[in-house]
Amino acid sequence: MTTTIERFAADRDAGAICAAIERDGVAIVEDLLSPEVVTRVNDEVEAAVAAADPYEEMFNPVMQAFHGPCTKQVTGVPGISPTFATDVMCDPLLLSICDQVLLPSCARYQLNLGHLLQRGPGAEEQWLHRDEAVWSDVPQPHPELQLASVIAFVDFTRENGATRIIPGSHRFDDRRLTPAEQMQRPRPDPDELAYAEMPAGSAVVYVGGTIHGGGANQTQHPRRGAHLSYCLGWLRTEENNYLAVPPEIAATLPRAAQELLGYAVHDSIGRGGGYLGMLRMQDPVELLARGELPRAPISVDRLGS
Repeated sequence: MTTTIERFAADRDAGAICAAIERDGVAIVEDLLSPEVVTRVNDEVEAAVAAADPYEEMFNPVMQAFHGPCTKQVTGVPGISPTFATDVMCDPLLLSICDQVLLPSCARYQLNLGHLLQRGPGAEEQWLHRDEAVWSDVPQPHPELQLASVIAFVDFTRENGATRIIPGSHRFDDRRLTPAEQMQRPRPDPDELAYAEMPAGSAVVYVGGTIHGGGANQTQHPRRGAHLSYCLGWLRTEENNYLAVPPEIAATLPRAAQELLGYAVHDSIGRGGGYLGMLRMQDPVELLARGELPRAPISVDRLGS
């Protein structure tokens, strides 16, 4: 019998969802996004998906093998799709879950990356992995570094490559091993795997220590999903969000989106204190609106004491 993932309606309290994530490392939120939001995002990213080359050479051949030749990637989606930046990245339920999972360990959390993965026909199973491996130098034990999600922009089925998850793997002893050592462990028993089968607009939400991987697409239709993740504010993000969403684009977005993208500093005062605008003792949102954020690199001596 295949393992299952607990499911919640989008109108459920975040506390119940967080309790399941704490216990199992994963939960599914059904119909997180309305059909209208799903349609708008799909429309706004369509040109970028069409232009994406799954055979484009990457700087790291390991990442080339990790994604495989049948997967189209679109990075920096908040800078491409305004709907994604406002209605997906800033979804109130997702942020409420982040508040409970991440805020105990940081003054503010931030967007780690928001990219779209379209697994085409013939895509093979992705390597099972933990997303937190990108911060493998953080000493163990450590708090949860990341809250991640895969959001379905078409219906996810086992046949078209629904994300595979091992519930409870965030508590496995091998989490303390290096990523290379983890990859050398025996393959899990098939009965340990759960499949995030869910309708478009739903999300599978999990912590950075939960083992997962994309499924094989055995159909003739592409499986489109977004990987949206948040991390502690004192960590380096996987994607450089200042390049993905530069000031002229960020200025058009709501303040919550700007802050998640990094247009605010992580400080010891709290979520309301310390901004990029500290250079002139002004709020960065006002600077963005007036087009006055500095474009040149800021040297330490310009910051002053």
